[in-house]
Order: sequence, then C-alpha cells, then structure tokens
Amino acid sequence: MKNKILLDDHITVEECSGHLSSVEDAIYVIGGKWKLKIIIVLQESSNIRFNELQRKIPGISARVLSNELKDLELNGFVKRVVHAEQMPVIVEYISTDYSKTLKPVIMALSDWGRNHKNNIREDVF
Repeated sequence: MKNKILLDDHITVEECSGHLSSVEDAIYVIGGKWKLKIIIVLQESSNIRFNELQRKIPGISARVLSNELKDLELNGFVKRVVHAEQMPVIVEYISTDYSKTLKPVIMALSDWGRNHKNNIREDVF
C-alpha cells in the first residue's frame, strides 16, 4: 500500500511516474529549438524542398536542418520524397498524417505560451 499514495487525491505515484515518463518521451522526440518549427512549416506547406524549408526557418543552418529532418523522418513525422526521374534530381519533404496528430498539442502550447507571455507582461506573478 506504500506505493498507492495519492497525490492531490487524483493520481497515484505510479500514475504520476508514468505520466512523467510519457512527457519525457514526447520531449525527447519533438524537443529542442528547431523540431516543432520544422513540423509547423511542413504542415503549412504541401511539398517543400530543402532550401525553401531552410529559408522559412530563420537562423537554422543547413547541417542542423538536415540532422533534424533525419530525426523527424525516423520518428514518422516527415516523409522524404526523391524524384529521381527528373534532372536534376529533386528531393521534397512532406508532413505525414502522423505529424498532424501533433496539431492539438502545438495549438495548446501556442495558447499556453501566449497566456504566459501576457502574464509576464502584466506582472501576474
């Protein structure tokens, strides 16, 4: 019974630990300075080439963008499409249906960020 302590009368220590682990997993996959920005640009575009994507994300280097795209592709958020039949070969990046499952998360983060910024401005704390 020792492990069944209720926190705030709603959640057990085990449930809290599970939630923390899940949040850690999510942050590991989409965290960092660039990943959400890349996902948002890809969701707003249909098919986009590397250089155009880089132009739409100010400050990101080609090397970092390339690495982040590889990570996002490995996690199912981005699809890399190579048009080898064209000369020169064209490579485009597309947002996957799976990445669209992040839309409510992104919107919630956006709302929270806006409210937080307003609270800071109004010195709510």
